[in-house]
Amino acid sequence: MENEEKTLKNVVIKRKIGHEERTNRWGYIFVAPFVLAFLIFNFWPTVNTIIISATDLKGLRNDYVFFDAMCPSCEGEGTSVEIDENGELILDAFGNIIEIDCESCKTSGRVFPLSYNYGRLLKDRMFWGALGNTFIIWMFNFVPQLGIALVLAIWLSDTQLNLTGKGLFRAVVYMPNLLTAASVALLYRSLFGAGGHVNAPANQFLRIFDIQETKILADGTVVREAFNFFRSVPFTRGLVAFIQWWMWYGHTLILLMAGITSIPTSLYESATVDGANSRQTALYITLPLLRPMMLFILVTSMIGGMQMFDIPFLLTNRFGGPDYKIRTTVLYQYNIAFMGASNRSYGAAISMGIFIVTIILALLIFFFLQDRSELKKRKGGLL
Repeated sequence: MENEEKTLKNVVIKRKIGHEERTNRWGYIFVAPFVLAFLIFNFWPTVNTIIISATDLKGLRNDYVFFDAMCPSCEGEGTSVEIDENGELILDAFGNIIEIDCESCKTSGRVFPLSYNYGRLLKDRMFWGALGNTFIIWMFNFVPQLGIALVLAIWLSDTQLNLTGKGLFRAVVYMPNLLTAASVALLYRSLFGAGGHVNAPANQFLRIFDIQETKILADGTVVREAFNFFRSVPFTRGLVAFIQWWMWYGHTLILLMAGITSIPTSLYESATVDGANSRQTALYITLPLLRPMMLFILVTSMIGGMQMFDIPFLLTNRFGGPDYKIRTTVLYQYNIAFMGASNRSYGAAISMGIFIVTIILALLIFFFLQDRSELKKRKGGLL
């Protein structure tokens, strides 16, 4: 009897193991498309970017120097162009660019592409200027985005107010997030551009306050003309920040409302019994318990801000004008890697620089904004 029971148990165990193996096999099959797509479209491009950043790949070339040293003056081309004291190209009598043999190639001043690209990145004032532009636009977008979304989330989630139509309001507020950034940027470009539907009425209104552009011609004549919105740095920065805010504050509102609904209602009921009003419950219950959600929103918004590209690209005619004050880091990377000389190796180095800056900022945010009391509890538990 004992042998029969053991045999029966072994059969049952084998059947369970076989069922689990079949279930696990189907799980791998269902996960495989995502894993393949991630490896092909995310992992490999990232690895390839790291590789290209250590080469001298540029233009339409497919061959590049990786381990061999290159000349920093001509970037491995062997020739360089002549420029005058103003930085302008010197042309010959027929209007052709004058190319000369690079003298630095004959000397020992050769460097590896890896050290050249990343050394150039550290000294690149245009990159750091683009990084500053990115933070300015992101801050003008994020601060009102979080503030307004937080006020609306607390207001809509207040059980004492018992507002009607909250579901419809959430849907309407979230709708801008469903639009593509390209279509929104083109819409505002057409509204405020020359001949736009908002341009003429706005200039008529500004003329009342004597706000016009002033130009001085070569003969000294002063000419006053209509205000060009996209030649104004404050307006263009503000418009980019406003579009970002308009598209994303609904998404932030939904996340904050989800965080508020996860707070136990017993806390609010106890506070109400103790005589707390809506302002006190918001300050001493809602905000402290929303800290993890706001930390998540801050980090994800910062990552998205570092990747800001499409709206500045389409609003400013690809180069981040006026005065390159709207040029973000990704837009600068695009200008370097895919326009002009198409310096793809340095463009890849810029991408890695953006990646490193994003990681450092995320770590700093987690370090300074994490809950210290939880860390003390964990340390106390370990001790």
